[in-house]
Amino acid sequence: MVHWSYRAEAVQRLLPPGLLVDRFEGRAWVSLTPFEMASVRGLRVVPLPPAVFPETNLRTYVRLPDGRRGLWFFSLDVTAPLMLAARAIGVPYRLAELSVRARGAGMVYTGRRRGAQGVGYRLSIETGAPVEDVTPLDDWLTARWGAFSRRAGRLLLTPVHHEPWTLRRGTITELRQTLTRAAGLPDPGPASLVHLSPGVGPVRLGPPRPVS
Repeated sequence: MVHWSYRAEAVQRLLPPGLLVDRFEGRAWVSLTPFEMASVRGLRVVPLPPAVFPETNLRTYVRLPDGRRGLWFFSLDVTAPLMLAARAIGVPYRLAELSVRARGAGMVYTGRRRGAQGVGYRLSIETGAPVEDVTPLDDWLTARWGAFSRRAGRLLLTPVHHEPWTLRRGTITELRQTLTRAAGLPDPGPASLVHLSPGVGPVRLGPPRPVS
């Protein structure tokens, strides 16, 4: 996960009515999160092929006026066509060519969005030390238990349940990306924070419900 700090106004203008940009010490945050999905099950029962596939999301951190917090996805790139079914509730999945591979003491992630010339990224990260003392910002960025989407003019909130992330620090050795610009964001400055994780599981999604 690569995290950038942004002016709150630059993020707020891209959010739908009813959502407020969440801030940490006055700043908004945007994160590029490449990872692999495994053993995905439809309706929590039926295994969906393929067994393992990469996904990359560009997300920000939001809240409702009543204080409920969650994620807002600017984009979710994926190689598995079946995931496009989530568009029915407004989740912006797009097909892409993605790869995740280990290289030495780190990881290399690449992506190229189909049907969108020049939209993609290449990211190389060296793995650092385990995060033994989780900072308030580490927790604020990773302990999010809901995701918002918008369909037919209505905001929906999907609960997300999983164990806490096991985090390590990371150092970027290469990063070229156009995902933020494609989302309508200004080009970010240097990454403020980098996390790696061996993953979490299982991840359980509750039924999406309209935000009243």
